[in-house]
Amino acid sequence: MSDTSKPQDKPRIIIDSDWKAEAQREKERLASQTAETGAGAAAGATGPGGVPQADFAGLINVLAMQALVSLGGVRGPGGQPFPPNPEMAKYHIDLLEVLEARTRNNLTPEEKRILDLTLYELRMRYVQVVGAATGIGGLADEEE
Repeated sequence: MSDTSKPQDKPRIIIDSDWKAEAQREKERLASQTAETGAGAAAGATGPGGVPQADFAGLINVLAMQALVSLGGVRGPGGQPFPPNPEMAKYHIDLLEVLEARTRNNLTPEEKRILDLTLYELRMRYVQVVGAATGIGGLADEEE
């Protein structure tokens, strides 16, 4: 009878992929915020004059930041949000898609993951902003 209690003695941890993806996104957001403030610059991670070294993740971050600004997801120096500009946001997302197509099968797994997650997040935000601007949520009520 003691054999049946052994599986219960071992704790089981179940981690789904959604939780992992969310944790990774949060980790990237925190890393991005730290990099913006300059507080997290590690030795050797910056070039001359404290400028970050150019790398693939930096290129993705620059394009993603431009898209976020165009989506109205960033506040200006006075705390006021920038007005959304969906056309410019789509342009920057399209640039990332071109980068994805042109670098296909030439990225490290980490670079591919960063690009895939960035594109996913930006596409979802774009749909939210455009949907809110067009009032898509209220169409069903008007038709009835």
